[in-house]
Amino acid sequence: MVACKLVSKSWWKFSPRTAFFPHQRNAMRRKADRNTTIRKTHPWGTPPWSVDFLPAPSPLPDQVDFTIVGGGFSGLSAGAWLRRFAPGQSVLVLESASLGEGASGRTGGMALAETAAGKLPGLGDVLAGYKKILRALRIDARLTLPGVWELGRCAAANNSPISWSDSGDLKVVRRVPGGTVDPGRVLAGLARAAKSVGAQIVEHAEVRSLDFSNPPRLRVRHKLRGRILHKEIRAGQVLLATNAFSLELSGLRAAVPKLTFALATAPLSAAQLKAIGLGSRRPFYTVDLPYLWGRLLESNGVIFGAGLVPPYVGPPSRFPLSDGAIKKAPRDLRYYDVRRGPSADRLRWLESRVRNLHPALASVPITHRWGGPILLTERMRPVFRRHPRSKQVMILAGYNGHGVALSVYLGKWAAEALLARRALPSWD
Repeated sequence: MVACKLVSKSWWKFSPRTAFFPHQRNAMRRKADRNTTIRKTHPWGTPPWSVDFLPAPSPLPDQVDFTIVGGGFSGLSAGAWLRRFAPGQSVLVLESASLGEGASGRTGGMALAETAAGKLPGLGDVLAGYKKILRALRIDARLTLPGVWELGRCAAANNSPISWSDSGDLKVVRRVPGGTVDPGRVLAGLARAAKSVGAQIVEHAEVRSLDFSNPPRLRVRHKLRGRILHKEIRAGQVLLATNAFSLELSGLRAAVPKLTFALATAPLSAAQLKAIGLGSRRPFYTVDLPYLWGRLLESNGVIFGAGLVPPYVGPPSRFPLSDGAIKKAPRDLRYYDVRRGPSADRLRWLESRVRNLHPALASVPITHRWGGPILLTERMRPVFRRHPRSKQVMILAGYNGHGVALSVYLGKWAAEALLARRALPSWD
């Protein structure tokens, strides 16, 4: 008999002293005559979707009304809504690598209600708000909301369509609100929406330091047409939307970045899908340990995800803040590679679990293996507040695996808060 252990709000344990420092991605080669991307092999692997938006290379401005650091779901949503709400104000979105190389482009695309900590005061209906935003910005995200199966090894529902072998008999416990999207389409759609209203999006622009002066000043290392340029930008207000990266800027010393993993199978037949209980096409996640989540692709391939690796322990790294201090970077996700070491071990462990879930999965080909960053916070709550060092700097990060819908939803809220149209929540 298996003893069930329910997943609590603190099921991921971490050290409150962990810090993470900025990464610099390998640049992607682009085709100039087409809106497509040729990707180099990324050490975190390749997910089964892509971002088909290419911002035009452009120089950085000297001054801007709003600077958004981070070109993921949160940052692009905030950028689009800032310009829609205040078309006369300038908006700059800075992405240190290429769009889609962080958490937003490497998520599994499962849209969930609420936060990882559940319903929070003033949050509202995340899924309804997400759907409304996608419609308003005219984003074809392939959003479907059939509900999500919660799976467990105890207290199974009657007539569970799923019966898998995974540290016990894994069955459906209940259905909760949620569904799936194509993350690549969401990212590209948000970027197009931001660009269409006049926001400037700049890739390969890494914020090396932030001076909490009045106005705030950002020092940026920008790769433009093969040249490395250094620029200081004065911003009326700044939104830090880097999630698991640049924690020394946001001051989130107690938050912990991890790399989590997923794989995708080749398309399954209708008979195989029926056999494994996914004929309804509902995504799923477990409510006890060991954790497992997954969803179907439009191709009828299945994504399964699980596993975390703690950050790499390496030599100190210099990262200048406004006081010129030397910060140590003993942990850095960029040193992980899904083809070797602990990341490869986690993916092999995940694949072994998948193949033993059900006989129909025993020999199915695996087409994609990849990892993506995740930021774990205390009490599993998002961080959405003003920076302790400046009221002109706002922080939005820490979705704890619930960021697909929530990050876009809170990105709009951040735009409203920056324009003093809406108060920030009190979730700390």
